[in-house]
Amino acid sequence: MGHLTTEILVIGGGSTGLGVVRDAARRGFRAVLVEKGDLAHGTTGRFHGLLHSGGRYVVKDPVSAKECIEENVILRRIAADCIEDTGGLFVCTPWDDPAYGDDFWRGCAATGVPVEEISPAEALRREPRLNPKISRAFVVPDAAIDSFKALWANARDAEAHGAKILIYHQVKRLIMNGPTVTGAVVLNARTGEEVTIAADFTVNASGAWAGQIAAMAGLEVTVLAGKGIMIAMNHRLVHMVVNRCKRPADGDIIVPIRAVCVIGTTDVRVPDPDEYDIEPHEVQLMLDEGDKLVPGFRQARALRVWAGVRPLYQEHRPGEVKDTRDVSRTYTLLDHPVRDGVQGFLTITGGKFTTYRQMAEVAVNAVCHHLSTERPCTTATAPLPDSEEGRYYWLGARLARREATLHQDQLICECELISRRRLEEAFVQRATTELDDIRRTLRLGMGPCQGGFCIYRATGILHSLHSTSSAETHRLEVRDWRLRTGGWRLEVGGEPSNFQSPTSNQSTSNLQLPILEANTALTRFLQERWKGVRPLLWGDQLRQARLDDWIFMGLLNVEHLPQ
Repeated sequence: MGHLTTEILVIGGGSTGLGVVRDAARRGFRAVLVEKGDLAHGTTGRFHGLLHSGGRYVVKDPVSAKECIEENVILRRIAADCIEDTGGLFVCTPWDDPAYGDDFWRGCAATGVPVEEISPAEALRREPRLNPKISRAFVVPDAAIDSFKALWANARDAEAHGAKILIYHQVKRLIMNGPTVTGAVVLNARTGEEVTIAADFTVNASGAWAGQIAAMAGLEVTVLAGKGIMIAMNHRLVHMVVNRCKRPADGDIIVPIRAVCVIGTTDVRVPDPDEYDIEPHEVQLMLDEGDKLVPGFRQARALRVWAGVRPLYQEHRPGEVKDTRDVSRTYTLLDHPVRDGVQGFLTITGGKFTTYRQMAEVAVNAVCHHLSTERPCTTATAPLPDSEEGRYYWLGARLARREATLHQDQLICECELISRRRLEEAFVQRATTELDDIRRTLRLGMGPCQGGFCIYRATGILHSLHSTSSAETHRLEVRDWRLRTGGWRLEVGGEPSNFQSPTSNQSTSNLQLPILEANTALTRFLQERWKGVRPLLWGDQLRQARLDDWIFMGLLNVEHLPQ
């Protein structure tokens, strides 16, 4: 059994957990974060990519609206490279009550959300595909944010300040010394090794799983799992975030994110955040509601459907909640030493991706109080890596980078413009054989073909990455990347300190990924992509799926590959 000692242990590798570990590390604490899967494999990696202005909540949930607009301003300053400043529209369609616009206007004024009413003609000029029968339109500072990019930036900054981030480490039990939590025992899913982590304070930031973690300390924390489905469409049918001007409901928002747009979302309570289905009627509802905002929406090509679970904190017993939309979207800090008499432990839950940084600041402030130390928070002013210049993400940035190396580097993923060099660097950086981990890093296979043309290429590169020809041809320029499973360290312009060059006398056969593991990585990725494509098998997406079937079953025979 391995052993680690730290001051602060953070449980959960979503936006809140990464925010907490970054905040703690920047305040000078020794901090460790554990996550049972990959970063952003939970709720943070399964939402529609909206940076909230707070507009959705100004009438029904004003506390959450205030939190969102406060953090909207801050994230624009510290995470600009992750944000596309699309702007947002709230419009009244023929199915909406025009009088709600007055409530919306008053709510914005009361909560501090900047708002401007424009004419329907001006709204249609800005968004020509909108329903031409809209009666009112309001502009708010909504935006699109890349949650994967933001999380990895938080992780990089946390590690730069001394934090350790352990992915694929699942908490098996909390360590109790009487009424005090003194750490946790975690299982390394990759090696099967158990690791004991002793900590002065433990922060439960596990989102929809927070109740399960709290139960390990004998605490009852009611976190409702509110499932929401989203559908990615093949084109940016809108260029601004477009909302229906009404109380939040199913299918009332379209978010442009990179080269696609996403419609969302439902809200259905499920008993287990790990077990839920996407129902056919939910898919049809999303497409029908999309048609009300953008006529012809249903005829556009739907690429993929997925679902995430919101962590909705409820003070009362879950049986008292009939509709999860009635649960506030604000966040809650559960100070267990004060609330329950359990020392060394607190839970931060609820909230939105937009408010993750504020949630982390509140949580670490509480930790400082219990540890009798005063350390100022700097996360509201210190920019994340790559956001130092304060420039927003530009949609054409990837194309510009690709054109700069058009004749020097092979293109592996045409949809997301991923080059071979960048893919190889990501394989080394992530030290993983899971292609889905690389998807969360580079968006590999997230375009129209859903991996149909790029994944067999990527698998071949994964298999042969450390072969002689690959190593001699591509000198990876990687600065200070710590490989969590092998302990290798690569430096720019020099030999890796714990890695012998394949040009030496050492055999390179043991550096290649075994064929059976490469086969398994390929089929796992295909199966994961299939989950999101299967409910959308009609029209062009059915044709694409049939082509993929010919490639992978007819040509590559992946169904019978030894694994």
